[in-house]
Amino acid sequence: DNEHGTNVLSIMASNEPNTFIGTAPMASYLLLRSENVQSEQIIEEYTWAAAAEFADSAGADIINSSLGYTTFDVEAQNHSYSELNGNTTPISKACSIAASKGILVVNSAGNEGNRNWKYLAVPADSHGILAVGAVNSSLQPTYFTSLGPSVDGRVKPETAALGANIPVVDGDGTIRLGAGTSFSAPVIAGIAACLWQAFPLASAKEIREAILESGSQFNAPDNSIGYGIPNMEKAYKLLLSEQTEGSCIEPLIHPNPFFNEIYI
Repeated sequence: DNEHGTNVLSIMASNEPNTFIGTAPMASYLLLRSENVQSEQIIEEYTWAAAAEFADSAGADIINSSLGYTTFDVEAQNHSYSELNGNTTPISKACSIAASKGILVVNSAGNEGNRNWKYLAVPADSHGILAVGAVNSSLQPTYFTSLGPSVDGRVKPETAALGANIPVVDGDGTIRLGAGTSFSAPVIAGIAACLWQAFPLASAKEIREAILESGSQFNAPDNSIGYGIPNMEKAYKLLLSEQTEGSCIEPLIHPNPFFNEIYI
């Protein structure tokens, strides 16, 4: 009854050579639905927490979460900017906990930048995650990408990717152009999975930090795209450098067996 999840999945998982290849086509995916598209109720934040717990129990390494909450059908449930500290709303509490358990959570920043709210949608305010803003093909922030910072002053969103005129696949297989931070988030989630595959012993925190340090504006983050658009080749080299510095090179000893002499 709604193709949003299919669109998001297609950006990561599609694998049609010469037609459409996603950012992590060889990854394994677990699809969990926590959103009721027919209404907006705060219970959906609790079902997100249940989905995250299920994902954790199944061994998920990365959660791509292309959703966000600000207002609800019942006005008394609405959030305020003062709650954007990563520890107040039910979904942000759950998201911060998931990140603390070693899961790399990638969440869309929200599409409120040109609306009255304009700020992040929860759980993009969570701690230890990658909240993802949107840029256009000119690598400029889109007009709709939600703005930070969090109420406690953290850089938000942390990173950004293409989120305007981005190809997505509908349920009937049709490829069309979409827009939204819902679609920039899976770009980051997919390439993060590929980066992690190259360094399987790295932690989620190390993968996250490498992505941030490779950002186009790491030294001057702002409130629209954070540390900027990541350069995954640079992130790869950062992790490779850390791995090399922290390792001991095994000596080559020959011949084996030896008799009169041994070479090291």
